[in-house]
Amino acid sequence: MMIAIIDYGGGNTGSVKNALDYLGFQSKITSDKKEILNAQKIIFPGVGNFEDVMAQIKIRKLGDAIKDAIDKKIPFLGICVGYQTLFETSKESETIKGLGIIKGKVVKFKTIGLKIPQIGWNKIRIVKESMLMKDVPDDSFVYFVHSYYPEVSDNAIVLTKTAYGNEFASSIEKGNLFATQFHPEKSGKAGLQILKNFCEI
Repeated sequence: MMIAIIDYGGGNTGSVKNALDYLGFQSKITSDKKEILNAQKIIFPGVGNFEDVMAQIKIRKLGDAIKDAIDKKIPFLGICVGYQTLFETSKESETIKGLGIIKGKVVKFKTIGLKIPQIGWNKIRIVKESMLMKDVPDDSFVYFVHSYYPEVSDNAIVLTKTAYGNEFASSIEKGNLFATQFHPEKSGKAGLQILKNFCEI
C-alpha cells in the first residue's frame, strides 16, 4: 500500500512521513498527479498562510488532483491549512477562493483574553462515531497551531469539536474525506492512533 503525502512546496510533509514510518506504513512525498491518483491513501498537510498554500496548489496544478482523488473515493486526510483549503473562502485571504469541496468558510478567532494563534495542546470532544477515532479516548489532547478555523455549514459531517473561546469543528468526515485542524503527527499517542486508523481505513 502506498500513501501519497501531497508536496505543495512547504509545510510539515517530513513530520507526517516520519510518523507514518514509525507506524510502519509506506509513504511518498509527491506533487505528481499520477502518483497521487494511484495512491491507496492521500494526506495533505498544510502549514502557513491560506493564500500562499492556495497559490502553490495553483502553481503545481494540484487542485484537480485533489478533487479527482476525492471523486475517486480514495481516502483523503487534510491537516491544518490542508483542512482549511477544502472550504470555499477564508477571512485570512478574502480575495482567494478555496477548493470549495466542503461548504463553509474559514474565519478568525474572536477570543477575548486568549492568545491568537492558538498554539499548544487542547481537547477534542468526539461528537460522531468514526473509524478515524477508533480507540481514541474522548477528551484526548491534541496539538494545534492556528489563528483561523472553518465554520462548517453541514453539522452532520463534524467529527470532533474543540473549545477555544468558542467551540469549533476540529475535525470532519464526509465519505472518504477526512480532515483535522490539529496536527495528528505532533499529537503524541492520540495523534498516532488517528493516523494509524486513517491508514487502515
